[in-house]
Amino acid sequence: MAAIGLLGGSFDPVHVGHLMLARAARDGLDLAQLRFVPAGQPWQKGALVASAEHRLRMLQLAIAGEPRFFIDRIELDRPGPSYTIDTLRALRAQLPDTPLVLVIGADQMQRFDTWREWREIPRYAHIAVARRNDAVLTLTWPLAEFYNAHWAPQLPAALAGSVLDLPMPPSDASATEIRTLLAQPPSGARDARLAQLLPPAVLHYIRAHHLYS
Repeated sequence: MAAIGLLGGSFDPVHVGHLMLARAARDGLDLAQLRFVPAGQPWQKGALVASAEHRLRMLQLAIAGEPRFFIDRIELDRPGPSYTIDTLRALRAQLPDTPLVLVIGADQMQRFDTWREWREIPRYAHIAVARRNDAVLTLTWPLAEFYNAHWAPQLPAALAGSVLDLPMPPSDASATEIRTLLAQPPSGARDARLAQLLPPAVLHYIRAHHLYS
């Protein structure tokens, strides 16, 4: 059975880097579907700027026309901090016979041991670690031990349990940069950069609703 990929984040706002990562996972892992999982209350970040409904609507606009992309509201609808382990347990209960793949960036892997019950995550899903341009992933103990113990050269048929590498094209898109640019007065250079970083429909929505300004 083909796996379902899970890409979490605040998506405040969703940008081209998120879409590049999602496409790399969908195609590189031959996923049946890729689910975007917007956080309700991301516990490792400060307060979100856009509301949950604005972030959800921007995601809907960003993935329109992508037949294997979906949005899962599980963290938006659950009260309290959004812990990945809670989400995976709930999804595993819903999908007991479907392989799940948690898609994360290399920067997230480097601080993975700060996540709640991080050693338990492979019980519920595989972990695909995105590397841009085959960048070297440097991990300190105990993450290096964890990574080596679970590493697999490709996605196995099992429901969960492996860590694998996911090559993806380089991207310098950053939600922080986008919010900073949107707070600045309009200029040709600013607007050109925003057009590089955001899907057109998302940029139009942000301007229409005066978000981040």
